[in-house]
Amino acid sequence: MSNVFVIDSDCKPLNPVHPGHARRLLKQGKAAVYRRYPFTILLRRVVEQPEVQPLRLKLDPGSKTTGIALVNDANGHVVFAAELEHRGHAMKDSLDSRRASRQGRRQRKTRYRKSRFQNRRRKKGWLPPSLESRLANILTWVARLCRYAPITAISQELVRFDLQLMENPDIAGVEYQQGTLQGYEVREFLLEKWERTCAYCGKQNVPLQVEHIHPRANGGTSRMSNLTLACEPCNTAKGTQEIEVFLKKKPDVLKRLLAQVKKPLKDASAVNSTRCALLERLKALGLPVECGSGGLTKWNRTTRGLPKTHWLDAACVGKSTPDVLSQKGVIPLRIKATGHGRRQMCVPDKYGFPKQHKERKKTFLGYQTGDLVKAITPKGTFEGRIAIRHRPSFRLEKVDIHPKYMRCVQRSDGYEYTQKGVRHAPPHS
Repeated sequence: MSNVFVIDSDCKPLNPVHPGHARRLLKQGKAAVYRRYPFTILLRRVVEQPEVQPLRLKLDPGSKTTGIALVNDANGHVVFAAELEHRGHAMKDSLDSRRASRQGRRQRKTRYRKSRFQNRRRKKGWLPPSLESRLANILTWVARLCRYAPITAISQELVRFDLQLMENPDIAGVEYQQGTLQGYEVREFLLEKWERTCAYCGKQNVPLQVEHIHPRANGGTSRMSNLTLACEPCNTAKGTQEIEVFLKKKPDVLKRLLAQVKKPLKDASAVNSTRCALLERLKALGLPVECGSGGLTKWNRTTRGLPKTHWLDAACVGKSTPDVLSQKGVIPLRIKATGHGRRQMCVPDKYGFPKQHKERKKTFLGYQTGDLVKAITPKGTFEGRIAIRHRPSFRLEKVDIHPKYMRCVQRSDGYEYTQKGVRHAPPHS
């Protein structure tokens, strides 16, 4: 596994040590466990003038997963590695669901607060909550690792995706200024593209409606590549079905339609939108920040013969990458952002009507949902994350256990950890 972080009794970071050395310090009583994930020990003394080796924190930001690596530039050792999984897509789905519930209640004229979107202004540099969540996750772990390790520099992969070139590899010059709708409106463009015929049945000279090939109810977008024309009977018959299900008996039509569909560029757009904001916030930490391109990262990885993973990509970011990277025995820590719960007191059903009311207290008997505990009961020993109930019976690994048998190992911090095949997943509350 990765090295163990060490801090002294004044919480000053020292050199990370091998897990075997950390085990000896714990057995001899010279140190205590400070944190389980990432594993950190606390020395029971103060080191006056520690001789620490400077480490470089390397980041490979991504839309869904960010690679993290701590590298010693002097000897090329990868001291720590992690892969941080974001929850931006889950946040967007939750916001969309909440927005639909509110709009439904307003349309039914149910008593509810009025919309206030016209009274609000967005501050300069505003980012959507799904993108802000990605930045917050990265900055949280940068600050956390700076408290546990002697980090003196940061490297970030500053990549920018050319979205038009990704769709059209032959684009050049003035064509960048001539988008898909150059000289057209959306409906007129679709009429020309689909030759004023229904894409499903081929009817002509009938009223045609704009149709989403991949339904919006299932996450489809309004990109031009996802729009087509359909007559009213076909549009009604398709509804929210997937195109493969609706045209199961028409394979030729299905093949022609799928040739028109292009993969959405949501992930590339998310990286483009957050790359500069992340760079500015990293510079505000006061450490020197090195930037590297995606091509340089790939060149560093291939010349060193390393496989393609998020954390190895992070270790290869920037020109400061050592000629030889020693990553033998390093097991990356899998980190998944789960959030700190929700403040919603009334949980609605899919129609927007209340179905459940939550308790106002987040903790009960000193525990809260997501705490990592170890329980020694007459039936056996259990370890994992708990889901509290407002009665003396908590849920742990599908078993109801009384809190008197529990001992808290690590408080809930909004993340789920996986290492060495052992997963401590947050329970469903």
